[in-house]
Amino acid sequence: MRRICLTLPTNRPCAATITAVAGEAAYAVRHFDTEVHLLILDSCAGPAHAQHAEAVRRIPADPRIVVHHLDEARQRDFLRRAIDRSGAVKPDLLLDLMLPAGLSYGACTNRAFLLAAALGCESVHRRDSDSRYQVVDGETVYPVHHELLTLGRRAADAARHVTETALAADHMDRRVAMVGSSFVGELSVDIGEILRTDPAVYHDMVGLWAPAHWSDEQRRQLVDESFRGAGTDAFTTDHSTLTLVDPMRVDMCNIAFHGVHERVPLPPATDTIGSDYFLIHLVHDAALPGVLHNRNIVNFYTGERRTDSGFTAYQLRFVKFLLSMLYFHHVYDHMARAGAALLDGEGQVRASAVAQLARRSAGLDRSENVRRLDVLDASYRALGGRYAEFADLLAQHRERLLDEARGDIEDFALLAEAWEPLVRAAALTPVAQRR
Repeated sequence: MRRICLTLPTNRPCAATITAVAGEAAYAVRHFDTEVHLLILDSCAGPAHAQHAEAVRRIPADPRIVVHHLDEARQRDFLRRAIDRSGAVKPDLLLDLMLPAGLSYGACTNRAFLLAAALGCESVHRRDSDSRYQVVDGETVYPVHHELLTLGRRAADAARHVTETALAADHMDRRVAMVGSSFVGELSVDIGEILRTDPAVYHDMVGLWAPAHWSDEQRRQLVDESFRGAGTDAFTTDHSTLTLVDPMRVDMCNIAFHGVHERVPLPPATDTIGSDYFLIHLVHDAALPGVLHNRNIVNFYTGERRTDSGFTAYQLRFVKFLLSMLYFHHVYDHMARAGAALLDGEGQVRASAVAQLARRSAGLDRSENVRRLDVLDASYRALGGRYAEFADLLAQHRERLLDEARGDIEDFALLAEAWEPLVRAAALTPVAQRR
């Protein structure tokens, strides 16, 4: 029986999502020879945490489903013991990178990776608290169906379980490292109001995602595709492709990893959207097999984003994402050139190669990011209202934001260097401290 980790990180009230993900766990054990560890990483406090605990208590008992509901205190306790066991030279810094004070999409998923190792799980399947499953003709459309059909299998064996294969023959002996799909519904990044207000400004802002050397046409195509997922079409029938998965076709609310997450972590940057997407690029660039399916999850926005504080926080995360691209485009470009050279003799990603690229990128001239901030300043001011007020805030923190973008990639390099010993240590560390 295989053991998997189905994880839901959350920092917002989401009792209904916990119940829904528990339903996916039940589907997995009904249809596959699988033990599911349902891991809820809960950064909420007070009433929200109590609501989550009640949702957990109501999950129907099943001997093949083990539920772990961990608040930040319990997560920190586990991390401290695993980090100490790893012999890391900067244990306090590592703990801060794994459980920072600020919001970090990469760090919360990294915690899931380490806890999955501690639980003896061979794969990690991630969902998000601001998403839900499609329901078609009364049947819930669970992504775990395709994940368990193919994840971790040799590509040649997985080919029997997909609709089509678009993978070169010399990749067929490698194991499927990632299975994923996307979302339908609202944009994955909450900037739809900008698009409705001024499409030209939207193009200027989203176009900053692209590498500086791209042509206007390449930039336009990127803007047209960005943050839209699979659009709005509802699920009708299954379709899956064994391939080198295009990173633009999958989303971290609908993803599963095998093997690669134990070799390389996600960037732990705080207050930065997109910081959890690195492994999707790595799997593609290292030519590791993946499966792209069409069991898309439904994305929706929570009310918090509509508040003044939520608006400011989210726009800041968007800006920091754009600034991070200076460094990640450098890393992605060199990973694509390296291809299979990123792998060791056993076909596993070499963390040292990734860490070296990240560390080298930290030395880039940041004038490109200065230009990004100039464009953002003009764009926010052109939008007026609260966007112009945000531009004033951005102007006050330009130097800090430039420094943070460089510091974030340096932190990623450090964590990547420490990652494999940390995963090995986590595998020997009990989730709960023995009394």
